[in-house]
Amino acid sequence: MAARLTSEIWVAAYLTRCRLADIPAFVVARGDHTAGAVMVKLNTLDGKACCYHRSFDIMTGERQWVVHIEGDEADVDLSVEKQRSFDRDLWVIEVEDKQGRHLLDEPGLE
Repeated sequence: MAARLTSEIWVAAYLTRCRLADIPAFVVARGDHTAGAVMVKLNTLDGKACCYHRSFDIMTGERQWVVHIEGDEADVDLSVEKQRSFDRDLWVIEVEDKQGRHLLDEPGLE
């Protein structure tokens, strides 16, 4: 089994990947540096958004990114804030891309 990166290192690597792809991304909320969960909000800059979180598939043993909520940006923001209200260790990253690119489907980001 491969060693898992700390949340802080994973976030830094993800932001670098986005920057290299010319996709604006930034930390909205900092969580626990070592083991905080991460949510990625994709803002398509048209009033819509989609928020992803990592999930563990018990059948395959793999971690994957799944949609937490999608729809109007205001509704997505409310859901993210609700999550933050009971998980202060949660990291929230916002990605802004009209084309809907988030890079979460690339190898190494699961």
